[in-house]
Amino acid sequence: MSADDLAFFVRLAGHPSLTAAARELGLSLAAVSKRLTALERRLGVQLIRRTTRRLDLTPEGLRYLEGARPLLTQLEDLEAAVGRPDAPLSGTLNLNATFGFGRRHLAPLLSDFARRHPELELNLHLSSHPVNLLDGPFDLDIRVGEPPDARVIAHRLLDNRRLLCAAPSYLARAGVPESVADLAHHNCLVLRQDAGDYAVWRFTKGGQHFAQKVRGSLSSNDGEVVVRLALEGHGLILRSEWDVAELIASGALVPLLTDHEASAAAIYAVHRQQRHVPRRLSELIRHLARELPARLGR
Repeated sequence: MSADDLAFFVRLAGHPSLTAAARELGLSLAAVSKRLTALERRLGVQLIRRTTRRLDLTPEGLRYLEGARPLLTQLEDLEAAVGRPDAPLSGTLNLNATFGFGRRHLAPLLSDFARRHPELELNLHLSSHPVNLLDGPFDLDIRVGEPPDARVIAHRLLDNRRLLCAAPSYLARAGVPESVADLAHHNCLVLRQDAGDYAVWRFTKGGQHFAQKVRGSLSSNDGEVVVRLALEGHGLILRSEWDVAELIASGALVPLLTDHEASAAAIYAVHRQQRHVPRRLSELIRHLARELPARLGR
């Protein structure tokens, strides 16, 4: 049994296709296919039913994957136990984050971390949704809101509010809302990123809870687009403080219903439960927890 083969198969199984796996592994499609075939030949079973478009684990492949993960964790435990705590960080970390936050804030912090640890490989994947850490290839997910799944560990990186705001030009034309109920009469720019009740905006004030279904003539699944539409005077937005604080400070957007609190939006670093967290992962989490508040002026 080869630890390299185990690690290769675990990473491969986390991708939807051989093409996607080859791209993430930095290998040619032929090289990935050849290595998988060699592994299957050595084991004497087919592990994956595959085409260039889709990967499906066979029952034997699923059993191999379930056994490989704890073995790799045990190897990491052993290396951590005998390794020097001051040894250079090495290996690979696969991260996921949302598009806007990943581009504007996470990428610069990763750049700094990579400069300090040149032997470490960092792969940043951006998406509009949290990823499945239990079955996917990701070591860390940077997400808004504490995950409900008890099988993962969440580290709070930053307190973060959602702010209701609009451009002065829109407010001059449509008026300023004075209550949550007033939102029903305004053009609200909805961010369609979740399968849930994204068109219901929730607030609290003095222990009272308010929920208002909103609608508008424009919406998007991208936060940057929604902010741009608000800046151009199309309506109200409910966005994270990290996304609009500078625009509010400059006067480009005006905060509204400031005596209300919108639903929480703290930022977390989330990873799988594991007996030993690799030092490269724990060091990155510490780096983000230290540098992110400073970057955002908290």
